[in-house]
Order: sequence, then C-alpha cells, then structure tokens
Amino acid sequence: MKNAEPPHCTMDPDADGQLRLSGSWTLSTALQSAQVLGGIHAQVREMDARGIDQLDSAGVLQLLRYSRSAGLSDDALLFRDEHRALVCTIDEVADERPPQQRDYGVAAALERLGRSVHAIGANIGVLLGFFGENLAKLARLLRQPRRLRLTATVHQMEEVGLDAVPLIALLAYLVGAVIAFLGSTILRDFGAEIYVVELVNIAFLREFGVLLTAIVLAGRTASAFTAQIGAMKAREEIDAIQTLGLDPIDLLVLPRVLALVVMLPLLTFIAMIAGLAGGVTVGAFDLGIPPQMYIARMHETMQLRHLLVGLSKAPVFALIIALIGCLEGLKVQGTAQSVGERTTSSVVQTISLVIVLDALAALWFMHMDW
Repeated sequence: MKNAEPPHCTMDPDADGQLRLSGSWTLSTALQSAQVLGGIHAQVREMDARGIDQLDSAGVLQLLRYSRSAGLSDDALLFRDEHRALVCTIDEVADERPPQQRDYGVAAALERLGRSVHAIGANIGVLLGFFGENLAKLARLLRQPRRLRLTATVHQMEEVGLDAVPLIALLAYLVGAVIAFLGSTILRDFGAEIYVVELVNIAFLREFGVLLTAIVLAGRTASAFTAQIGAMKAREEIDAIQTLGLDPIDLLVLPRVLALVVMLPLLTFIAMIAGLAGGVTVGAFDLGIPPQMYIARMHETMQLRHLLVGLSKAPVFALIIALIGCLEGLKVQGTAQSVGERTTSSVVQTISLVIVLDALAALWFMHMDW
C-alpha cells in the first residue's frame, strides 16, 4: 500500500490568491491539515484541490469550513471529478444542520404550568367523587345507624376539638389585640378611636374567627388525618380491613368528617369570643376605653347577621379539611416518603382552598348585602 503523503498547500505565484492543495486530506492527517490551514495568512480567492491524492469526509469538512470562513463562493472550490460526489454529499449534510437556538426556558415553564393546571383539575374531580362517596355512605348511616362508629367519632372530636381549644383561643386573642391596635393607630388621627369596637366585631365575627380556626385546623388536623391513614395504608392495614369485610370509609373517614363538622363551628365561636376579648384588652389598656363602655358599645353595634355569616362558613371549611386530609392519606403508595409528600400536599391544598373559598364567600355576602 502506498504511504499517505502529508497534507500540503502553496500559493500559486502565477495566479493571484489561488491556493493549491496536495497530499492526503483524511481523518488520519486531520491534525496536520488543521495546522496547514491555520498557517495560511495570505488572502485566498480560490482553492485548487485537484492535486489531492486521498480525500475523505473529514478532509472535505475541513476544506468547506475554511472556505466559508474565508468567504469563498462554491465556484472558487476546484475538486477532481472522482471527489465531487463526496463533496456534494458532505456539503448537503452540512447545510441541513440547523443553528443551535438559545433556550430561555419559556417552553419548559409553560409545560410545567399546563401540567399543574391539568393536575389541579384532576384533583378537583377526584375530590368531588370522594365527597359524593362519603355522602352516599352517610345516607346509608341514616338507614343503618349501627354502622356509626360512635367511640371513634367521640375520640376524634376530642383530638380535633378539645385539644385545639387552647391554641385557637390564644391565637385569636392575640390577633384580635393586633387588629384593635392597628385600627386605633389609624383612627386616632381622626379622633375616632371608639370605632375600633366595630372594626374588631365585624372582622372577627365575619372573617377572622372562622378563617383563623380553619387555617389552624388545616395545618394541625388535615396533616394528622393524612399521616394516620397514610401510615395505615403503608402498613397494609387498610387492605386487612377490606379483607375482613369492613368499609374503610365507614371505619376511618366518616368519624373524622363528622367530628370536624361538629367541632369546627364550636372552635370558631371560641375564636370569636377570644378575638373580641383581645379587642377589649387593647381598648382598656391602650385606648382608654373602660371595659364597661367597650362592652356597652359592642352590645349596641353588634348585629346577629355578622355572627351567622361567620358560622355558616365553618361546616363547609370542615368538610374541605376532613375530606382532603383523608383522601390524601388514602393516596399513599406505601413508603415513608409518600406519607410525607401526601401530608405536605394535604396541608397546602386545604389552606389554599379555605382561603379561596373564604374570599369568594366574602364577595358573595357583600354583594348580597348580608
């Protein structure tokens, strides 16, 4: 076999700017070819490659790239007849390669947004189906009262209700005091500190009492429901319950739902009383309004409809918290990581949905002039 000659190039002295190429321009001599082309400093107007003995795709790519960087046209490239088919093929492939575009992440962000919206819609559908299943099982309880797990229901009422009273009362008292203090800071400029009474009354009876209670129970009770049922699902206890012919909805879900529906309105009422007490405290120690005068003003201005508006939202929030907490627990896949993920999801979903529904209810009651 004939040894390959190294690549070589010279400028033709008889032709202005003509570069003559010779030798072997293949993959094995690619580094030498790059050095040869990099050493050309003269102005090239034409490349004569008819003196090349051996030429493959690597050599063609090097020559085409150099010609484009030098600004040469296709007519300025001269190849031997047996090399033209290879050159044309490599040239077509090189031309079809699209330029790389910079990715700003917009498409990925839109994709994530679409997937999130689709997941939210699917979760709402599953939640509505779970709500319907619980309504059907509750109607069956009315026909067959013996199915009611009274002991479990009372136990859940103690856990979600009585155990939460100190926390709810303390938080509501402090929030009521803060609202009274902030309101007095603004109203003092107009000499209308007495209207702090109406501010605290309306705020806590209509919104803050039920909203604060629901948010606290969403973080405290919904997470507990998910963790308890999720742990049972991970240990396959729910499968064992079904094997014994028992219904997990009757045994695990309905006692929690009934307990929360009963206790959340009671906790809301306690939060309202504690919030009003916080307003009385700020009025007595910061605004110079005696408790007797504050309570008398409260008695004169307080309206029953504000109390009913606040209490009417409590059972709805209780259903949302209990259903989402139990549903996320039943979705656990069987691992400790899944229990943690579902617990976090239940807290986020319940708090978000409670705030959204409270805002919609506030707008509706306002437009209805209630």
